[in-house]
Amino acid sequence: MASNSEEDLLCPVCQEIFKDPVVLSCSHSFCRACLQKCPCCQRKSSRTDPPRNLALKNLCEAFLRDGERRAAAGSEHMCSLHGEKLQLFCLDHQELICLVCRDSRTHSNHRFRPIDEAAQDIRQELQRDLTPLWEKLTIFQQVTGDCIYTADYLPVQARETENKIRQEFQTLHQFLDQEEKARVEALWEEEEQKSRAMKEKVEALTRDMDALSDTIRATETELRAGDVSLLLNREVATGRVRQGPVLQDPEPVPGALIDVAKHLGNLTFNIWNKMKNMLGYSPVILDPNTADPELLVSDDLLNVKFVGLRDLPSNPERTRFPGTILGSEGVKSGIHTWIVDVGGNADWEVGILEADGGDTTELRRWRISLNDGRYKALAGSGSAQDLQVGEPHKIIVHLDFEEGELSFLDLETEPVMHTFTHTFTGVMFPYVYTRSSDPLEILTFKASVTIPSWAGQVPGPDPEP
Repeated sequence: MASNSEEDLLCPVCQEIFKDPVVLSCSHSFCRACLQKCPCCQRKSSRTDPPRNLALKNLCEAFLRDGERRAAAGSEHMCSLHGEKLQLFCLDHQELICLVCRDSRTHSNHRFRPIDEAAQDIRQELQRDLTPLWEKLTIFQQVTGDCIYTADYLPVQARETENKIRQEFQTLHQFLDQEEKARVEALWEEEEQKSRAMKEKVEALTRDMDALSDTIRATETELRAGDVSLLLNREVATGRVRQGPVLQDPEPVPGALIDVAKHLGNLTFNIWNKMKNMLGYSPVILDPNTADPELLVSDDLLNVKFVGLRDLPSNPERTRFPGTILGSEGVKSGIHTWIVDVGGNADWEVGILEADGGDTTELRRWRISLNDGRYKALAGSGSAQDLQVGEPHKIIVHLDFEEGELSFLDLETEPVMHTFTHTFTGVMFPYVYTRSSDPLEILTFKASVTIPSWAGQVPGPDPEP
């Protein structure tokens, strides 16, 4: 049976606590959903949208909250053995007990805590256990965000790379198109020259044949004449035959045909021989995926400079050293040489670092640097050694893996600036560092080809058509 106070809060229609109560002009209140016409006085309200009864709404909400608190207070846990209220927590058995349980033989000499204190201890323990989970969740959220950003960045990176590929091939296509056009023009120019020469030869031979034919016809006419006429004209006839054009037998024209061998022989090699002047090979290619986000790498992946922070994905290959970018390939044996043009850059490092399981470490870096106007050699995180050198602009880096030597030379004067000796065991990656807008550039070597000695000398590039 509901109490009087609860009855006052019941909707006359649904007989439940008011939900969104409204008041009519007749002063009766109902749930908005139950309202059609006043069931108490059967009067239709003159308002299509009666006002909300806020006071009644607040009373209903307060009554419901009090009911929830009363229900919670009345739901006390009882001991299943003794029917008493559970008031203590046994630390040894890790269970709730009543006062009778505490005094029983089962819990003799045990440690107890009031329920609220034991609950507080558990809350603190759970909070401590929860902290690393929150930290791990944060890491998951961060990595998930990085993955989402990377997924969005991949099409952009692919389109940029595609455009650069097409630009490179466009340059090659342009060169090949021009070379093709020049060689085809040379072919048809030769055809035109030889066709003209052959036509002139035919015309000359035709003239000689016509003159010879005229002499033959005139002489044959004299031969058909009578004896008296032949004798009278003997001197003219004999002079015409004997004093006519002295003709030698015509000879075939040498070199009259198209020189196919010149146009097709070693065609691709000769084109490559010309193309190599516009090509180069670099033993070190910079990897933009390893670059500090403050660095900008050129389209050919040979030039890098400092431009300030850019919005790039946080991929695991990206170096953790500020201002640094790695070569795309590491080495673990052999002899390797590359050249870095530092130009007018006044804040740089050039050297190698060792990868350990895909990571790179501070302790395994060997490099020379220029900073604050001082040239230094540094190994790992140890102290720097000042270098007494000039002002090198192009630095040769020479790594002899098996000999355990890393040397730096000035390309222009070729003295050794510094040599590190170390037993290299891991995978070594070339790297450069800069915090300057003046670029660092990996220089390229001109392409060349080796012909076996038994093949003879390689002819030079064919003349321009």
